Amino acid sequence: MTALRSLWLRLHRWLALGLGWVLVLAGLTGALLVVAQPLDRRLHAELFTAPAPSGAATPTALAPLYARLRQEFGDQATVSFRLPQQPGDSLWATVRGSWNGTLYLNPWTGQEQGRRGATEGFTNTLFKLHSSLLLESTGKAILAWVALAYLVLLVTGLVLWWPRHWAQAWRVELRKNPARSLFDLHRVGGAALGVLLAVSVATGAYMAWRPLGGVINAFAGASTVEPPKLPKLQTAAGPLPSVDALRATAQRALPEGQLRMLQLPAAPTKPVRVRFLVPGEPHPNGVTSVWMDPRTGQVLAVRRWNEVDPGAAAVAVIYPLHTGELGGWLLETAVALGGLVLAGLGISGLWLWWKRRQARQRTQKTLAAAQRLRSQG
Repeated sequence: MTALRSLWLRLHRWLALGLGWVLVLAGLTGALLVVAQPLDRRLHAELFTAPAPSGAATPTALAPLYARLRQEFGDQATVSFRLPQQPGDSLWATVRGSWNGTLYLNPWTGQEQGRRGATEGFTNTLFKLHSSLLLESTGKAILAWVALAYLVLLVTGLVLWWPRHWAQAWRVELRKNPARSLFDLHRVGGAALGVLLAVSVATGAYMAWRPLGGVINAFAGASTVEPPKLPKLQTAAGPLPSVDALRATAQRALPEGQLRMLQLPAAPTKPVRVRFLVPGEPHPNGVTSVWMDPRTGQVLAVRRWNEVDPGAAAVAVIYPLHTGELGGWLLETAVALGGLVLAGLGISGLWLWWKRRQARQRTQKTLAAAQRLRSQG
């Protein structure tokens, strides 16, 4: 083995040993989420579904629900309403403050159907583990750096795999000992699927750690588009507009959009963001936004998903690409299998390293015993 190849092998091995467990965890949790989220909706239909009552009915007003939430959780809590995405869906109210979690409400009556903390329940905990390692912003930064390390692993793995004779490049020997079979699967699987896995790892890191959007903007020579700031009031502020008035004004500003979410700040010192899904937008939840002054109800800005800076616009494609929603059930299945392959590469690499370590130790013991015998003879 040449010195350069030995260097590549050491770099590949020690990066994998140091960070491989994070990749294994990300792969397994990502694959499980593809199955766990729809299963969770089926098993807990009392939270996620709210069929419309018979006869003519109109959705309940949001203002009394918002007042109720502020009374329970205090004036320092931020509230986001996620409107029903499909007929029969419940209304979600996500709270961030002294308590973090989501309340599931009947959109017709306003009655609470149940609530969950941010890490309550298997699926919520699984999502937090996958997206932040349960460490919030610190975990997101770790995932971003591990994604960069994976790219190094991919390059070093391809260098080590690169064959002299292509006829043998894709051969997997399954009839010999398990270690050899696993080594071939690890080598060929990493070479065949490494680039596809890199897309999944990189898109996950991009969503987890938003500063990466600034890197995209820097390469594109674009400046980051910040949320609009509240203008200085020329006259004394009157009564604050209701949530329903803000909702109606936002819909008039973007009549062709399907209203998805209202994000309400804790105090009227930051703008309200109303998110829409517009025709042709790839993000299933919509990131096209109407920004409004919570003090007056004035529209401050209307920003479509493809009219913002490149770093922010990329999220509209990266999110459904990472989750698989961009390609329907076929891509979702591929995402789940990719997560399992990523975990398999990590586990198989660790196992192969352990087996080689044991073999070296046995060889060293044998040589030491032989040396003692020679010295005694």
